Order: sequence, then structure tokens, then C-alpha cells
Amino acid sequence: MNTAKTNPITTDYIVRMVGIAFFAYLFFGFMLMPCLNTLSSIFLTKNAAGETDPLAVIRFFLAGSMGKYVWNALKLAICLVITVNVVGISLVLLTEYFDIKGSKILRLGYATTMIYSGIALGTGYLFLYAQDGVVTGFLSQIFPNMNTEWFTGFRAVLFTMTFACTSNHMLFLRNAIRGIDYNTVEAARNMGANPFQVLARVVMPTLVPTLFSLTIMTFITGLCAMSAPTLMGYDTINPEIVRLAGSSVADESFPQARAALLSIILACFTIVLLTVLSAYERRGHYLSVSKTKAKLQKQKITNKTVNVIMHIYAYVLFVIYMMPVVMIIIFSFQTYSAVRNRQLDLTQWTTLNFFGTADYEYMTNRGKYKTRPGSISGVFSNEATLGGIKLSFILSALAAAIACVIVVAACTYIFNKYHKKLGVIMEYALLFPWLLPTILICYSYRTFFNSSDVWYVGFQNLYFGNNVRFLLVMAYIVTKLPFSLRMVKASFYAIDEELEDAAKNLGASSIYTFLRVKLPIILPSVLAVFALNFNALFTEYDMSATFASTQATSYAMIIQAMTREEGLYGYNINASGRRCASTVFIMIISGLILYLVYGVGARDLGERLEAKEKRKRRIAKIVRFFGFSSVKSSDDRSEDCVKKIETESGSEKKKSSI
Repeated sequence: MNTAKTNPITTDYIVRMVGIAFFAYLFFGFMLMPCLNTLSSIFLTKNAAGETDPLAVIRFFLAGSMGKYVWNALKLAICLVITVNVVGISLVLLTEYFDIKGSKILRLGYATTMIYSGIALGTGYLFLYAQDGVVTGFLSQIFPNMNTEWFTGFRAVLFTMTFACTSNHMLFLRNAIRGIDYNTVEAARNMGANPFQVLARVVMPTLVPTLFSLTIMTFITGLCAMSAPTLMGYDTINPEIVRLAGSSVADESFPQARAALLSIILACFTIVLLTVLSAYERRGHYLSVSKTKAKLQKQKITNKTVNVIMHIYAYVLFVIYMMPVVMIIIFSFQTYSAVRNRQLDLTQWTTLNFFGTADYEYMTNRGKYKTRPGSISGVFSNEATLGGIKLSFILSALAAAIACVIVVAACTYIFNKYHKKLGVIMEYALLFPWLLPTILICYSYRTFFNSSDVWYVGFQNLYFGNNVRFLLVMAYIVTKLPFSLRMVKASFYAIDEELEDAAKNLGASSIYTFLRVKLPIILPSVLAVFALNFNALFTEYDMSATFASTQATSYAMIIQAMTREEGLYGYNINASGRRCASTVFIMIISGLILYLVYGVGARDLGERLEAKEKRKRRIAKIVRFFGFSSVKSSDDRSEDCVKKIETESGSEKKKSSI
């Protein structure tokens, strides 16, 4: 105690003060100030005479066509709530509740949207259903009078996003329905209720809280849609904000203020929806169940006609989900001409869409043939595509890592019993970006930091040159902070306070206690959050489109450019082939990350110890089989291996019990 009084400035004190200063800088400098600047810009608009007219943008909104973008976004969001819930609920019921043949295969097909989404999924559906798509071309041969441009506008966006947004149902609603107590279902069946009555009166009421949360998430997703409306030509709020952000007063009337107003409208919708969700959750939802839960057993559909219809419906959905995946994988190994003409050539297979180059010959307007050496290139042989992959990989990994570090540091304050008020302030500050749509944060960055007048960034224009990469990383970090906080915070509840107190009683500092006691416990959760953040940011399109720049052309922007007309005058060659190969590459990366998070990372301590013990026993068998005897005989070595396994597994089990 005397030492603490005479030397108040310790290492822990310095680290704490630096952390508080950094959080204040992050919140006020990169969350609050840019958004306030966007809000104020609406009311600082000047008319043609140069006079400030606070209501000019609002009058323009009411009299002009801006209301169309808001209505289109609302229409899409409302329709998505209906279609996504219908399809999503049916997916979960078909794989988890009803006894459907081949449910395991169906589940894998329905879960494909988890390994490719966003811009990659949108381009995949275009590859099949666009005017020159595979399916459209096949149908036009059967029905010559059909409209080949059917997959555009609202219908195309609704169709694509309906099947793209069911991944949340496969994650959250599936867990909710698997947690239902089968005793309640069995009791209802014993009282004479058929499976559909049990579903309506017993099962569905328990899923209402989860369904309400999923409905809010779906509504916000439809309201803030970006990639699908951009690709398929549907005018909603986000694409219009991005367009206005790149416009000037010479092109149209006060574009920046109009973009700011649309951003604020999105923010108001988001805040209202999150407020309603929070109020609904506080009401509480309870279900009376037996003390000993029984695992839910799948229900057989006794009516033969209904059973056949349900099986047909299940496999039709399976075809819809799997067709883009299968066709894209197949075409990614087809030749340039086969991909360009959307015609399978099963006699020729190539890896050119991934690696290698080839020459391209084309005819000019004057009837002469010209050759562009190496123009037909693959994903990893095309300079622009490879550059986008490298940039997105570096920026996404950097942003995901920094977000995890910030959140872990914040959680140490949130769970510190001596700094509870400070922890509460930090928690609400880090959750602040959840109140705002992503497009508002990005647009605010683009306009606020596109100047040399911001003193706290060294009077640097962050939207100029390579500085825009720093701005993009900051946008990545800020938008991922709320999700990271909710996930990492849950892992801190597993830390026993007695371990921390014991370390302090032994004289360990706060930093040493965190590194040697807390961090090993929460590290699996932190790594999982890092992987999920990286997975989401690697092919992120909305923020990349807002910060569109030659120095910040991300992988998603490269993929979006591949949907444009290819082959004109020998440019943009093999874009369709690279698009297919890029989608396959994204599916491999996403699938690997999801396996590490939900496969290996989801194992508990006992499962990990058992897997480790099996690996060591395999090593002992290999040693015994090959008869290595340079130091010991094979029997002695194998016996030592087994003893070592038993010793280590026993010690780890003791540690886990402690």
C-alpha cells in the first residue's frame, strides 16, 4: 500500500490511461463527429442565390423522385420479411422437425449460402438467370417467345435475396427448434393432436422470440440492400446514396445533402426497429417444460398426399439452392468459349480460369484479326484480380484483428469490478455503430475526411490517394465492433474471478494476469470472432463501393466489374470464367473458416482431449508399424508414446477440473 501511494504512476495506470484516451479518440473522432457532420449538412444547403436554406433538401425530397427510393427499399424489406420467413421456416422444419428422407443432404444444400453470399452470390445467380444466363438460355430454346430479360429489377432482387437471407434461419432458428422439449410434443400427440396441430400450437409459440429477431434482421437487410439492387438494376436507397456521393453540384442539385438525408432516413428506420426489438425482448418469454428435457424426435407425416408434397417441395428448394453452386463449379473448369457461350463442353476441362494465360484473337470493325497475348487469364494470373485479392486479404485481416484487440481490451474494463461505470460507458460506445446503417457511416467518412481541415488526423485528406485504405480499414473496424463485442463478451463470463484474485495475491500485475490467466481462456472465442469478421469483410461490397477509388479497389469491386460486357475490343477478356473461379475460391475460403469456427472450434475440452489422444495413439501405431529402433525398440517407443499420452491427457483433465 505504501508503495502504491509513493509511486502512483505504474505500468497498469499508464496502460489504463492510454486505453481510455484511445477509446475517447475512437468514439468521438470516428463515430460521433463524422455522423454529426452528415446530419448538419442537410440543413446547411445553399440555394442558387448562395443563401442557406435549411428546408431545401426536404422540399426537394417531397416534390422530387427521392421518395421513390425510400418506397422501393420499404417494399423490398416488407416482401423479404414474408418470403424469407416462409422459406427459412420451411427449411428448418424440413430438416429438423419433419421426417423427410435425405434430410442430411438437404441440410447441406440449404446451408450453401453460408459459404458464399453478397456480391459472389449475386453474380452467381446472374450467371444462371440473366439474359445470357445458363438457365435462361435453356428455357428460351424450349419457349422461344419468353422474355429473356425477366431476371431484372424488383423480381430478380427479391428472388435472389429470399434464398440468400435464409442462412440466419439455418443458424439461429435451427438451434431454437432443436432445444424444444420433446415431452411437450409427445403430450400434445397423446391428446390426439396431429403433427401440424402440434406444430402450430406447441412448437411455433416457442419460436416466436427467435422469429421476431430474425424478422427484424431481415427487414434491416432488405432496407439496406446494396449488392443485389446494384447488380440487377433496382433503385433503392443504398445504391442511390453511393451514386449521389460521387456526383457534384454541376451535375445535379445538392447531391451531397440528398445523400445525407437518405442516410439519416435509413438511420431512423434502424433505430426504431432496434428499439422495438429491445422492448419486445424485455417483456420476456417463458415456456413451462419438464425438469428432464427429452431430445426432439422428428415427426412423421401420416397423410401420404401431404408427405409426397412436402418431399417434392423440399427437393425443389434443394435444386434452387444447389444449382448455382454446381453450375459455377463446373463452369469454373470449362474453356473460355464454353463459359462465354454458356454451353457445357464435357470433353474439354481446364484450370485456366484459376491459373495460366492464353492469347485472344478478335476481329476489328475493319475486318482484320488482332491478337492480344495473354488476355485470357485466370484469377491468380490476372493482375487486377490478384491485386484485389491481396488488398482485401490484408485490409480484412488487419481490421478483423484490430477489432478483436479493441473489444478484448474493452471487456477487461466491462468486467472489472473496480471500474464498472467506465465499463458501461465503453460498452455503449462500442455498440453505437449498431444504431446506424453501414452506408451512413461510410458516407460520413467519405464526406467528413475528404478535407484537410480535420485536426485530429493531422490535417490529412484521408480520401486522397493511398489514405483511402486507412479510411476503409477504419470503416471495417467500426462496423464490426458491436458484433465482436457481443461475441467476446459472452466468453468473459467463463472466467472464474477466483483465478484472477489468486494471481493478484501472488503479486501478478493486471497485464500479466490478463496475458497468462484470462487470455488463454477466451482465446478460442476471440479467434472465432476474428475468423467470422474476416470472412464477412473479405468479399464485402457496400463499404468498398462507397469508397470507390483506384487505390482501394477491393476484391468485391473486381467481381462486380466482371459482370460488365466482356470481350469488347479485346478488353475484360474471360471475365465470366474468372467470376466462376472467384466464386469457387470464395466458397473454399469461407467453408474452411466456418469449419474451423463451427467444426474444430465448437468442440468442448473433453472432445479436444479425446481427439488429441487418438492422434497420439495413431503415432504410436505408426512407430510400432515401421519398427524404428535407433534409440529404443519399437515396443519401448510405442509404450513410451502411450504413457506420454496418458500423462498429458490426465494432467490436462486435472487442469480443466481445476
